[in-house]
Amino acid sequence: MRQVGRILLRLTLYLTVAVLGFVLGVSALYIYRVRIGSPLQIWHTESLSAEFSLDKEEAIQTFDDYRHLEEQLLAQLDERIYARTQTGPEFTLARYSTGSAADPRRQKPNWNLSFELPAASPAGGVLLLHGMSDSPYSLRALGEFLNRNNYWVVGLRLPGHGTLPSGLKSVTWEDMAAASKLCMAHLAIKTGNKAIHIVGYSTGAPLAIEYALGAMQGTGRPKPASLVLISPAIGISPAAALARWKGALAKLPGLEKFAWTSIQPEFDPYKYNSFTTNAGDQVHRLTSTVARRIAAKAASGSLSDFPPTLAFLSTVDATVSVDAVIDNLLKHLPPHLNELVLFDINRSSVKSSVLVSNPGPLTTRLMDDGGLPFSVTLITNQNPESAMVVARRKESLTRETLSVPLNVGWPTGTLSLSHIALPFPPDDPLYGRHPPANSNMIFLGTMAIQGERGLLRFSSDWLVRLRHNPFYDFLESRTLEWVSGAGG
Repeated sequence: MRQVGRILLRLTLYLTVAVLGFVLGVSALYIYRVRIGSPLQIWHTESLSAEFSLDKEEAIQTFDDYRHLEEQLLAQLDERIYARTQTGPEFTLARYSTGSAADPRRQKPNWNLSFELPAASPAGGVLLLHGMSDSPYSLRALGEFLNRNNYWVVGLRLPGHGTLPSGLKSVTWEDMAAASKLCMAHLAIKTGNKAIHIVGYSTGAPLAIEYALGAMQGTGRPKPASLVLISPAIGISPAAALARWKGALAKLPGLEKFAWTSIQPEFDPYKYNSFTTNAGDQVHRLTSTVARRIAAKAASGSLSDFPPTLAFLSTVDATVSVDAVIDNLLKHLPPHLNELVLFDINRSSVKSSVLVSNPGPLTTRLMDDGGLPFSVTLITNQNPESAMVVARRKESLTRETLSVPLNVGWPTGTLSLSHIALPFPPDDPLYGRHPPANSNMIFLGTMAIQGERGLLRFSSDWLVRLRHNPFYDFLESRTLEWVSGAGG
């Protein structure tokens, strides 16, 4: 028995050494690859002290204070970044090169800043919350539409956004939540305490939910009359949970690049291409907090006052989980008050055999399930041979469906929407279907380009991933119906 024990001990020791050697080898290789990757630029390393954060709450107590702070932030950006970045024809695609096609300061207004669209006699107020690494531009078109329909609209620039990618190295979701509270208080004053609604895109969606949960606790916050969630980040990749550990390593000398999950050229005027480790960690912390609070309130039966919620999703989304929106949110909310709008894939142009994952079982399950406590509207092909689409709708707790033609079809060659496509109309001057006439700005929308790989300054993802919503008119009109109904 002693001999068997010694053999087992040796095997355990050998196995431990082998595993440790493997881990160290993989770690060394990973560190090497990170260090030899794309170099950090000043917009990755500089920080701007005029950014809003929780420790400025006492000094910044109103939305007007917040916008004055943004003016200081822009002055710092000009001085520390634009003044130190080269200019000329070879920098025409550089966001931080003064006068380039990607310089957002050439556009009036600058949609990287918070904006306000007043109404003479507002029917209500709307707060727009964009996603992580985005800017207020993401919900610009929807905000302008709602304003034309007599809503007082505020598009908030969340802290850390609209300036430098490095702004996401230290921002917290609590900073963003504090800024959201300022805006809701501002809208309550401007609208005379009429109904206020929150539209949240991507990470803006869990921020909207977090705010609504806080307002339900009698904290004195203005209560939102309804929520509209677009590509909501309710559940994300489990890998985001590891971001905190990677961020801790970034503090060690020589490992500064560990603060980044992606280091890319910056040529999008209204969105960071580079992405920080901390940003992933904050999204994970926020979505986990929201999911936990929703589950706890559902278990105690205290979600009856949660605002009516409308969610728009693509059935295929590489960023967020469709199942999480259903299982972690909509299934917990009171019946008959909420709706899920799903944009299906183009079933007239793609066969399931070539798909990595076919969303067909998901849509079938949702449309056949008569026990769902929320309504479902599926935007899908009229039939497998037609590119024209219909809206198939069923009410909560039923299986009966009603199909309504939308008189619009899938554009040729388009397979599906994407996480980033939903809030942008086809005529968007930056991400739309065609470049606008007489524009001096870079165009990052649909580009039917073929040739040798490695020829363009940006990756093939920019050519493949759809950046606008062919069915945007439906999203727009349904949103207006939703906020109008909730306001009444």
